[in-house]
Amino acid sequence: MPEMMRAYRFHGPGDMRMDKVPIPKAGFGEAIVRVSMASMCGTDLHILKGEYPVKAPKTLGHEFVGVIHELGQGINGYKVGERVVLPSATPCGQCEDCLQFWNGKTCKVLGGDGGFNFGNTIDGAHAEYVRVPFAQANMAKIPDALDDEQVLLVGDTMSTGIGASDHANVTMGDIVVVVGQGPVGLAATAGARLKGASLVIGVEMKPDRIEMSKRMGADAVVNPKEGDPIEAIRRLTDGHMADVSVEAFGAQATFDLALKAVRYGGTLSNLGIYSKDLLVNNRDFLAGCGDINIITTSCHGGKERLRRLLLSLKNKRMDMTPLITHRFRFDDISKAYEVFDKKLENVLKVALYIGTPLR
Repeated sequence: MPEMMRAYRFHGPGDMRMDKVPIPKAGFGEAIVRVSMASMCGTDLHILKGEYPVKAPKTLGHEFVGVIHELGQGINGYKVGERVVLPSATPCGQCEDCLQFWNGKTCKVLGGDGGFNFGNTIDGAHAEYVRVPFAQANMAKIPDALDDEQVLLVGDTMSTGIGASDHANVTMGDIVVVVGQGPVGLAATAGARLKGASLVIGVEMKPDRIEMSKRMGADAVVNPKEGDPIEAIRRLTDGHMADVSVEAFGAQATFDLALKAVRYGGTLSNLGIYSKDLLVNNRDFLAGCGDINIITTSCHGGKERLRRLLLSLKNKRMDMTPLITHRFRFDDISKAYEVFDKKLENVLKVALYIGTPLR
């Protein structure tokens, strides 16, 4: 058996290298997964640019699927060779918070990050093998009917996007506005429709993303280049405005727009990750008297969350594969980072074929 593996590691802001490192070993409650396919997301870019601090050297990557290579003691119900997908957040599954919330929103043991371990506190999945903490609570078996690309985005993009509606309690008949139609925003658009929203409005300027927004379930897409987006939303909603607005970009301007779009007594569900301090405009916040609820959410962890998402894919309630626009071999990961970072070629999501041949 091989003892060394390749890992694409962060060595400091702007410094990524392909290194040879030992294949990790499974401790108690852990598993080693041979990575078949991985993706990358905006958080990886924030780390690469020094906007989200992690201790170097570190292997990034928290969105992936693979095959169980080794099981540590204390793991039951799994076998070596089984295909699994992991959430990007891996909560302990044992504390009071984990047992109370099946969707893994919080974890008392791991604190405020809710279990964001891969590529943050431990090495991630831009490598040939990855060590999985709290494996019993987090490894979700992939149904045979689904291939790797169909489930690649389950652990982060899909879970996070739907989480915007989950956390905001979107219900039948709600009007939902999603500001930003990048990958997570597109998942939020599809998720709002899945949760029963009667009208889903995307806000986006890029033509390719406008078209993808409609494909993912938006009833209408407002383009700020074509006029005042708030007035457009007012017209589309007959003056009602959004019961729930979702901020899915992570900038002051898009947060301001999402806040303006919310009706009196509505909810702003925030998905964006910000690299600078965020200010709440007193006028848009109605001086604190508008009964506006501002909530934040990120990727929910735990295998039960993933089981439900996988079931929705298996039964064709959602399809995330249109978001995978580019495919790269592991050898070409630096090119993949460049394309994703610079948003070249209308990229949305990248599939890195690591332990399986590029199709």
